[in-house]
Amino acid sequence: MFDAIKGFINPSKNPDISQAFEYQNTHLPTLWLLGKTGAGKSSLIQAVTGNSDVEIGNGFEPCTMTSHAYSYPKATPLLRFLDTRGLSEADYDPAEDIQISAQQGHALLIIAKAEEPEQRDVINALSKIKKQGSIKQILVVHTAVKQLSVDEQNKTVQYNQQQFEKIWGSEIAHAEVDFELTNGKAFGIPALTEELTRLLPIIQQFNHDQQHADTEGANFQKLKTEILWYAGAAGAADAIPAVGLVAVPSMQAKMLHSLANQYGVDWDKQAFAEFIGTLGSGFAFQYASKLGIRQLVKLIPAYGQTIGSASAAVISFASTYAIGRAACKYMYHKSKGEAVSNQDMQNIYKDALANIKEVAKSETR
Repeated sequence: MFDAIKGFINPSKNPDISQAFEYQNTHLPTLWLLGKTGAGKSSLIQAVTGNSDVEIGNGFEPCTMTSHAYSYPKATPLLRFLDTRGLSEADYDPAEDIQISAQQGHALLIIAKAEEPEQRDVINALSKIKKQGSIKQILVVHTAVKQLSVDEQNKTVQYNQQQFEKIWGSEIAHAEVDFELTNGKAFGIPALTEELTRLLPIIQQFNHDQQHADTEGANFQKLKTEILWYAGAAGAADAIPAVGLVAVPSMQAKMLHSLANQYGVDWDKQAFAEFIGTLGSGFAFQYASKLGIRQLVKLIPAYGQTIGSASAAVISFASTYAIGRAACKYMYHKSKGEAVSNQDMQNIYKDALANIKEVAKSETR
C-alpha cells in the first residue's frame, strides 16, 4: 500500500489517468439552457462563471445536430453548459440533448425574457422533454424584469411561469433577474445563485465575490478551480474498476507538483515528508490503508460495482480537494520561509473535507 504514497514524490506516467480524465469530461454536471435567442443565456453564463467574455457561439462547440456545448473552465472543466439551437424546428427531437444533459447532476434552465409572452418554441420543446421523463431538476429564469414597471413585471412573469408549469404538470422553482440595469449593476444574482446551487452544488464554487480574510485564502481561491478539477479526476478514477489504486495517488501527486511550481516551492522528499507530517503522524498509514480497502470493496460482485464504486469516488474527490487545500496553506507559508502549526494544518484539512462533502456527492453520483 505504501507504494501509493511513494507516487506523491516522483509521479510517473500512468495510462489510467487519461482514461479517468476522459470519464470525467463525459460526466460533467450539465446546465441545459432552453430559451429563445436574446433571452439572456450568455449573460446567465457570465453571471455563473464570472467570465465576462463568454458568449453563445464564442467557445461553444457542436455536440448534437441541434445543440452546442461550452465547458468551463476551458483547460480544467468542472461544468458544462448546453445551448439548444433547434427550438424553432418543427421536427426538433430532444433525445440527444437529454442524453448529454442527463450524464451527471443535470438541470434544465428555461430562460425567458419577461416582456416576451410568445414562448411557443420553448413550450413545444419543454413538452417533448417532459414526455422523455429523464429530466428531474428544472428552474425558470425570468430575465430583463426591471425593464418593465412593477405591475407589468408581476403580470408577465406570472403569465410565462404559468405557461411552463401547465406543460410541466407541477410547480417549478423560478428566479427573476436583470443582467443589464441602467446603472451598470445587475438584479437578482444572489437569489439566482442560490437556486442554481440547490440544483448543482458545484455552482457555489464559482462565487467570485467571496470575501477572504487574508492573503493565503485569496491565493487559494485563485487555485481552487484547478484543485477541484484534480478532485473530479480522482473521483472519476475511483469510479472505474481496478483503476483507483494507482491513478488516484498519481493525480494527487501531479496536483501537488503543480501547486508547488505555482508557489515557487521545491517539491522533494523532504518537503513532502514535512507536509505529510503536518497532517498528523497517522495520516500516511490511514491514507494508504483506506485507499487499499476501497479498491478491495469495489471487487465485491454487484455491491462493489455500484455502492462501493460510488462511495470510493466521493471519498477520493473529497480527500483530493482537502489535500489540495492543505497543500496551498503549507506551500504559502513555505514560500515565505514561515512555519505553520500542525494543528492549523489538520484543522484546515478537516474543514475542507467537511465543506466539500455535498459537492463531492453531487459530482460523483
